[in-house]
Amino acid sequence: MTQTKLIFMGTPDFSATVLKGILADDSYQVLAVVTQPDRAVGRKKEIKMTPVKEVALEHQLPVYQPEKLSGSQEMEDLMALGADGIVTAAFGQFLPMKLINSVDFAVNVHASLLPKYRGGAPIHYAIINGEEEAGVTIMEMVQKMDAGDMVAKASTPITDEDNVGTMFEKLAIVGRDLLLETLPGYLSGDIKPEPQDESQATFSPNISPDQERIDWNKSAREVFNHIRGMYPWPVAHTLLDGNRFKIYEAQLAEGQGQPGQIIEKTKKSLLVATGSGAISLKTVQPAGKPRMAITDFLNGVGRTLEVGDFLGK
Repeated sequence: MTQTKLIFMGTPDFSATVLKGILADDSYQVLAVVTQPDRAVGRKKEIKMTPVKEVALEHQLPVYQPEKLSGSQEMEDLMALGADGIVTAAFGQFLPMKLINSVDFAVNVHASLLPKYRGGAPIHYAIINGEEEAGVTIMEMVQKMDAGDMVAKASTPITDEDNVGTMFEKLAIVGRDLLLETLPGYLSGDIKPEPQDESQATFSPNISPDQERIDWNKSAREVFNHIRGMYPWPVAHTLLDGNRFKIYEAQLAEGQGQPGQIIEKTKKSLLVATGSGAISLKTVQPAGKPRMAITDFLNGVGRTLEVGDFLGK
């Protein structure tokens, strides 16, 4: 059996799941893996490999980590490998057209139902905007971001129990399976890619620090979606006594009050009013403290809070 020779490009766990699927399929030979450079993470600034690099090293594959592909020696080396095609999944860099044109095909596994949510944070925006479903699109790579013709799509529901982390896990599996199911038909010409409707395109740029802050004037549903759409990263926050107060998890609750006002406090719960309705805080992190359950917060730093106090000020 003749194997299709691939270069794989990706960075986070989402990409690693797709890469593992390709490596388990005898139809493909991965010649090299390209991922973002190792970065310092956490308070201790420890240098950490990307999940994709970890998988590549486990399979003894060559790994390339250029800070920027365009004009790099790494790109020249990749073009000399003789790959048939490129598969990307949440790589984090634009691919130069010179590289794309050097292979027979280049496809991307994108975590949205294109043409909606082009860009780097499609899952975040889908949850924040209250979408009922999310999905994955396999598309051809072109010079314009996430604008290539679509090879295949698959969707999955977003439930109230979901957040960015759970949806990444679900969509990684959806993307892996969709790629492996459709790539043979695409390569044989049996699957004809369809162009995107540009008039329906929306965008999901990377989340900015300003977007992380909670707007208590919004409805309880919108605030709830905002918190889920920032968890487990970059994490939604508000102010408490003028200091940043992170809110990791919350639930919808009954109640009314002024936006940001504490309307109920017990030993185990803290309810905050929104522009319409309320939410119950579940997991928080006060400034200078570790992440904690709301019960631990109320037994410690939060003991001085009273009904009528405000968050966001």
